[in-house]
Amino acid sequence: MCTNSVSSDTLHAFMVQLMAASGVDATQCRIVAGNLIWNDIVGRTNYGVERLPVMLRRVRAGLIKTSATPVFERLSDTTRRLDGDNGFGQFVGECAIASAIEMAKTHGTGIVGVWNSNFFGTGAYFVEKAAEKGMIALVLSNSFPKVAAEGGLRPVLGTNPFAFGGPRKNGRSLLVDMSTASLAGSTIREKIRTGGSLAEGLVIDDKGQPLTDPVKAGKGTLLPAAGAKGFGLALMVEMLSAVLTGAGISKEVGSIYNDFDRTGNNGHFFLVLDIKRWMTLDEYYTRFETLIAMIKASGDDGDVLLPGEARWNMREKNLVEGIAIEAETLNGLETLAAEFGIKPPWIT
Repeated sequence: MCTNSVSSDTLHAFMVQLMAASGVDATQCRIVAGNLIWNDIVGRTNYGVERLPVMLRRVRAGLIKTSATPVFERLSDTTRRLDGDNGFGQFVGECAIASAIEMAKTHGTGIVGVWNSNFFGTGAYFVEKAAEKGMIALVLSNSFPKVAAEGGLRPVLGTNPFAFGGPRKNGRSLLVDMSTASLAGSTIREKIRTGGSLAEGLVIDDKGQPLTDPVKAGKGTLLPAAGAKGFGLALMVEMLSAVLTGAGISKEVGSIYNDFDRTGNNGHFFLVLDIKRWMTLDEYYTRFETLIAMIKASGDDGDVLLPGEARWNMREKNLVEGIAIEAETLNGLETLAAEFGIKPPWIT
């Protein structure tokens, strides 16, 4: 149940306070808070401010650098590798997408592979950064092993999300953002909180038997989405974001929630294309909107939504009404604030 609503500006200032009190440098405070709040605004609350307590717990354990200085290695005019210096993944990702966008402006294409990073949130956040500049982007990240290979029984790959999208003339970018697993780990945590069962065919035990109890599923192994197809996509993500970049591979990646004896060691991959190298933006918009009209017309009026469309609807609502914070998230933030003697903005 949602118990309070806070404006995005107020929440951002509060997040920055909490991070600064934990010793995080000003730049990371600003960027990470902005990333988390963007996810809350568009309704991706499981990647929003609810993650801050565990992220700062990792800071206190010395597993995320509070003052990181990512370093770029130039591989070609259009390709760079970024050593994230073990900073927050959201911050490292911001550095990477900005560099990829700049290369695309100059050369038409920009590619950045990242190693020595941490959990970076949602790929859609970074895709939107490129879309705002009139560019198309593909964003990938590997994660700690939770998913079986097709035909396997034990976890070997992460949920390995990929995000893709580009701009629309109305400003509501296409935002495809999905796990390559049968479901995201955050979905299981949400089911544990809210109750209910999982469908069969999503999670298995070490004997290959289906698990539908979300508590048991949290200790089980996820299956790849759509069988061999999801497995193939997960391999693509692992190859580009980890094997190629020098980041942790499979079991070399740490869990943000469970591994407090090692860093995340995540890898990311950012590919940006400047549309204007192919055609004018007006021509692109005309062609893309033609496709969208065909897609919309394939169902009854209002039934077909584009990926990301529900997020834009939620954004408009939350910017007016404020971000609704769930009780459990609220309690976690209040506990964290109490440790630093900071008063949450919703407490008068």
